[in-house]
Amino acid sequence: MSSSMQSSYLPATTESIAKAQEAKDASESISILYRVLEDPSSSADALRVKELAITNLTNYLTKENRAEDLRNLLTQLRPFFALIPKAKTAKIVRGIIDAVAKIPGTSELQISLCKEMVEWTRAEKRTFLRQRVEARLAALLLENLEYTEALTLLSGLIKEVRRLDDKLLLVDIDLLESKLHFSLRNLPKAKASLTAARTAANAIYVPPSQQGTIDLQSGILHAEEKDYKTAYSYFFEAFEAFSSLEDPKAIFSLKYMLLCKIMVNQADDVAGIISSKAGLKYLGPDVDAMKSVADAYSKRSLKYFETALRDYKAQLEEDPIVHRHLSSLYDTLLEQNLCRLIEPYSRVEIAHIAEMIELPINHVEKKLSHMILDKKFAGTLDQGAGCLIIFEDSKTEEIFPATLETITNVEKVVDSLYMRSAKIMA
Repeated sequence: MSSSMQSSYLPATTESIAKAQEAKDASESISILYRVLEDPSSSADALRVKELAITNLTNYLTKENRAEDLRNLLTQLRPFFALIPKAKTAKIVRGIIDAVAKIPGTSELQISLCKEMVEWTRAEKRTFLRQRVEARLAALLLENLEYTEALTLLSGLIKEVRRLDDKLLLVDIDLLESKLHFSLRNLPKAKASLTAARTAANAIYVPPSQQGTIDLQSGILHAEEKDYKTAYSYFFEAFEAFSSLEDPKAIFSLKYMLLCKIMVNQADDVAGIISSKAGLKYLGPDVDAMKSVADAYSKRSLKYFETALRDYKAQLEEDPIVHRHLSSLYDTLLEQNLCRLIEPYSRVEIAHIAEMIELPINHVEKKLSHMILDKKFAGTLDQGAGCLIIFEDSKTEEIFPATLETITNVEKVVDSLYMRSAKIMA
């Protein structure tokens, strides 16, 4: 039992619950509720009051950030779970695990808590609850970048759930598998898992939050394939779903919508979306970050682009989806600017180009060498003199390809005549 528990129990009645709510501070309320749970009575009324006490105690412990006490509470309640229906047990267990998740910096604790509960549910033969806790554990492992363990867990779980045909859980697991394969850069498998999730979702009623998650993942996969217009429509659907539920994921959907507009060269539309009624609701660093990128892209300014990346590092660099697309956008923008600057020259100092483009010399030199290797232009770097030498494009005479084609056709005719003469001679 917890140290908060006292040896004298309180009767499991509504009066005891009211006493806990009227207590002068959270610690006293927690102490009273622990004592209510100690009541040995197992009548229907007492069990109902204890369920309410557990809910209130969970809320108090969450507000006080007492994650370890929540974990111990789950262990202490195991004898109580034997007295109530399995469905109620599942609801309480998942509620306490969700409560621990609300406390910051508890990812390791959540993983070990889920592993403990999986062992207990397996011993108690509570399949329904075990599968849901395992799905939660896989999601936590994915967040912690423990991909191998998450994939092993999901592979076994998905076969089991398919056999039981639990469609709602199947949607969750397929979505998780899609996210996992996407993190491992396996796009075909990520798409296959998402299709499986959609198929399962079409057969049942899916809550709006889950439908929003499916649309969000669809948008991410389409954006990865550079199909930004389709991705935008999925992000918009996800944004509407999350926005109506006031889900924090709405801001990510909006951020990815703005990213798609920038990627399809419609950066001017970003300001309009932000100033719309729906956009104004989510003003903050994430939206400001995308607005800065859109402004930099509209002005074709690498300096502003780099400033935006530096000022909003958490929103741009640390979001893997935004970072991946902005990296390719930055490279494209840099190449376009460099090609425009070197066009008038046959020989130019790298320092001069760096000064014009307002970027460090080593950065520019590295990019120019990549462009030469990728055959974006013909040239060479004279590092001794610190110069870029651009070669003239050697124009191919139009007659050469035509001559080659004629010779090829003549060869075919000669081969054909040879074959016929061979037949006649035979």
